[in-house]
Amino acid sequence: MPVSAALPEYDLAIVGGGLVGASLALSLAPLGLRIALVEAVTPAQGEQHPSFDERTTALANGTVRAFKTLGVWAAMEREAAPIRKIHVSDQGRFGTARVDAAEQGLEALGYVVPNRVIGAALWAGLARTPSVEVIAPARVTGSELEGESRVVSYDVAGEPRSLRARLVVAADGIRSLVRDQAGIDADHIEYEQVALTAVLVAQRFHDYVAYERFTEQGPIAILPLTDGRCGMVWTRKPAEVERLLGLSDEEFLREFQAAFGFRLGRFLRIGQRASYNLVLSRAERHVARRLAVVGNAAQGLHPIAGQGFNLGLRDAMSLAEVIADRRVAGTPDPGDPALLQDYADWREADRRRIVAFTDGLVRLFSTPLGVLRSLRSLGILAFDVLPPAKSALARLSVGAAERVPRLARGVPLAGSG
Repeated sequence: MPVSAALPEYDLAIVGGGLVGASLALSLAPLGLRIALVEAVTPAQGEQHPSFDERTTALANGTVRAFKTLGVWAAMEREAAPIRKIHVSDQGRFGTARVDAAEQGLEALGYVVPNRVIGAALWAGLARTPSVEVIAPARVTGSELEGESRVVSYDVAGEPRSLRARLVVAADGIRSLVRDQAGIDADHIEYEQVALTAVLVAQRFHDYVAYERFTEQGPIAILPLTDGRCGMVWTRKPAEVERLLGLSDEEFLREFQAAFGFRLGRFLRIGQRASYNLVLSRAERHVARRLAVVGNAAQGLHPIAGQGFNLGLRDAMSLAEVIADRRVAGTPDPGDPALLQDYADWREADRRRIVAFTDGLVRLFSTPLGVLRSLRSLGILAFDVLPPAKSALARLSVGAAERVPRLARGVPLAGSG
C-alpha cells in the first residue's frame, strides 16, 4: 500500500480521552514523545463525556500513588472518600467477612471518587502538558496500517482529516472501532444483569466502610462518599430494572432497604437513578502491528469487586513504562514489535488473574443452588477468621499484582528517558 503524504506525524496517537486514555497521555508526557490525543468530546463538554458521569470509582492505592506522581491527585483529593473497612455479607445466611485497613497496616484500602472529578483533574493536567496535542471534538472513522506507521482518520465538524503515528493506542471503549479494524476480535459475554446506580443519604454515618452484600435479587455495593453520602450499585435482572426505575423515591428506598438491611439505619434520600448493562468483555490480544489496546477496549469487567478501572489504568502505566525503558535501552520507536510483545505479556498475566477473580465471584454469588449457597456462606465465615485470606483481599484492594508498574509505586518515569 502506498504511504500517504503530507499528514501530520506523531510518535504516538491515543484514540479516546476517557479516564484511561487521558491517564496514559499524562504518563507518557515526560518521555519527549510527540503525542496526539483524539477525543470525541471537548474538555469544555467534560460533563457530557460518558466516562465523566455521576458514577463513582473505587481507586486502588496503587492508582492513587500514580495520580499523585502524575500531579493530578490534589485536584481529586477533596472529593475522595477513604475506604477504611470492607464488610461482606450474604443475605439470610450466617457468613460475614470484614477487612480493616488498620489491621493490614494501611491508611485506607482505597478511595472512592466521582468519575466527573477524576475526569476534570486529568483534563486539567492535560491542559498543562504541551507535549500532548488534544484533537477534540473529533470523531474517529478508521485506522489502517501504512508501512511502519498507522494512519488514523477522523472528522472535525464534518471535515475529514488524518494523522500518522508510529504507535496507535486504542482507548476507545468496549466497542472499540480501532481495535476491531486492526483485526483484534473481542468476546462479549452478557451477564444478563443490570447495575442500578445512585447516591444515597443514610440515617447513620458510613464511617468509611464499604459494604458488599449478596442477595437473592443480586449483589449490592455501598461505597462511602464525602459529606457522609453513599454511592449505591445494585445489580438486578433486566426484567426488574424498568420497574425499579419507575418507582417513586420512597418506594424504591423501601425495597432497597429490605434488601440491604439497617446497618446504616434508614435511607433518607436518593439522588438520580441510572442503569447500565453488565458485560464481561475481553480482547483476544493486547497488541497488533503498530497498535496497543488499553482499558475497556482491552477488557470490561463486572463491578462486583471494583477492579475494572484499576486494571485498565495498569494497562496504561505498563505501556508507558515499557516505552520508557526501551527508550533508555536505545529503542526510541514506541511501536517496535518487541516492545509491544513485552507489554502484551505483562498485561495478559494481570488480566487473567483479575478476570478469574471477578467472574468467579459473579458466578458463585449468582447461583440459586442451596448447597453452593451454604458453602459460600461457610467460605465467607472462614475468610473472616483467616488472616492470610484477609491479607490477600487487602493486597487486591490496593491493586497489587505480580509485577507492579513504577507509577503505581510512586516512582516517576521522567528519569527514564
